[in-house]
Order: sequence, then C-alpha cells, then structure tokens
Amino acid sequence: MSTHPADGPDGAHLRPPGVSDTLVQALGALSEALETTERARGHLYAFHQLTGGADFALDRAVALLREAGHDGWADRVQREILGRNVIPGHWTFQIVEAYNAAYYAPFKEMEAQARRELVAGKDHLYEAELKEQRRTRGHPGHTARPTTARDSAFRDEATGENDV
Repeated sequence: MSTHPADGPDGAHLRPPGVSDTLVQALGALSEALETTERARGHLYAFHQLTGGADFALDRAVALLREAGHDGWADRVQREILGRNVIPGHWTFQIVEAYNAAYYAPFKEMEAQARRELVAGKDHLYEAELKEQRRTRGHPGHTARPTTARDSAFRDEATGENDV
C-alpha cells in the first residue's frame, strides 16, 4: 500500500486490529446474504405492485365485458377475482408486512449487530479489501476513494473530470 493517505480505504473501511481474515470473510458472506434478501424483498414489492395493478386492470375488463353485453361474465370476474386474496386471508400488502416482520427486520438487525460487536460497526470490510486487491494503483479510474463528496457523485472515472 502506498504511503499517500488517500491511497487506501478510509477509516470506516479499515479492519480493526485483531480481526482475522476468516471473520472478514464470514461477515462478507453474511452481508452478501442480506443483500440477496434485499433483492428478494424488492421482488416481493414488485409482486405486490404488479398484483395490485392487475386487480385495478380488472375494473376495465369488467366494464368492457358489460359494454360488450356479457353482464354474467362481468359479474363473475367482479365477484370471484377482483379483490381476491392471493393466498388465504392475505392480500399482497399483508405478505410484505409478514415478510418484513418475521424475516427481513430480524435478519437486518442481526447483520448490523454482528458488525457492531465483531468489527466496531464497520461495513463492507470484505469489499474494501477486495477493492484494494483488484484496483490498479496510480490509475485515475482506480482511486481508492473519492477526494470529496462532490467527486464521489460527479467524477467521471474514465477521464477524471467532473460531469457538472
């Protein structure tokens, strides 16, 4: 590692003294599992929104069936499908709420608690060390960290120029 102070991870991403490679890997795996859960949760919200959108689209189908002279079919769709539970007793919002309470919130808290207790709350240690292994020192597109918050948001990594 270079002696230049900005040529390495910032303090928030430095391994505390005495923390083993295995612990960094374990917390990286725990974090990766949580990130996968975040993605699953996003799909659950997509399911929630798509199902709700489909239910509202049924209003148009019912109206058009009536307009086409098929009141019996319109009544059947409205009675049997529109507003129906997606699993017994549950609309999608209730599935999302149950997932959040029973699985997501405890998982997120456990991951945060493990980081607090085992590595002084530091986040992404595994990734920060991986970045150090894989980046090319001295290349403008491979800097260890942004020099300012503005650089972080607007700097073009390829040219090193600000976009604004």
